[in-house]
Amino acid sequence: MAAPTEPESEFRMPLRPGGWTVDDVLALPEDHTAGQRVELMDGTLLVSPAPNSAHQRLLQKLQFALAPGLPEATELLPGVNVRFGENRLLVPDFVVLTCPAVDTVSYLASDVLMAAEIESPSTRVEDRIVKRALYAEGRVPFYLLVDPSPSPASATLFALGDGMSMRMLIEPERDFAATLRAGITCARALLTDGV
Repeated sequence: MAAPTEPESEFRMPLRPGGWTVDDVLALPEDHTAGQRVELMDGTLLVSPAPNSAHQRLLQKLQFALAPGLPEATELLPGVNVRFGENRLLVPDFVVLTCPAVDTVSYLASDVLMAAEIESPSTRVEDRIVKRALYAEGRVPFYLLVDPSPSPASATLFALGDGMSMRMLIEPERDFAATLRAGITCARALLTDGV
């Protein structure tokens, strides 16, 4: 009888005693990170499962709702890498970029006009607290936070305030569609008037 063979070993993230860098994360083999969202906060990897189909449907609705009203010289892209220095990399559900048609593996935070996150049970605290602070620190002008749990979904729009904080610009109690329209109006005003 033949000896049983060892099952193929699973990919394991290599240890990085000094912490991970953005370049380390971007060099990870795609076939080993498929089905996962890999982000980096201060040298520490955050790995979460890929979004489920309900999340993706809501993402698609948001994209279709926002795309027609985007300011000139902007582009909406889902799930791109956004670099905040060498030790932070976030993958928002979508971004509105100020550098349309640029092909790259990652964008700088300074290229982002608006970042959006759709909450899930596993990311709620990160999305509401940590990422909001990181987008503010990265000087991203607008942050759209979508809570899919009420029916219909609710959205809160934050705008970069004084210093490195985000202030609530539009509260979640407002009509969801109105919040999205207001976000685009604010983004357009920022680009055209420098508000």
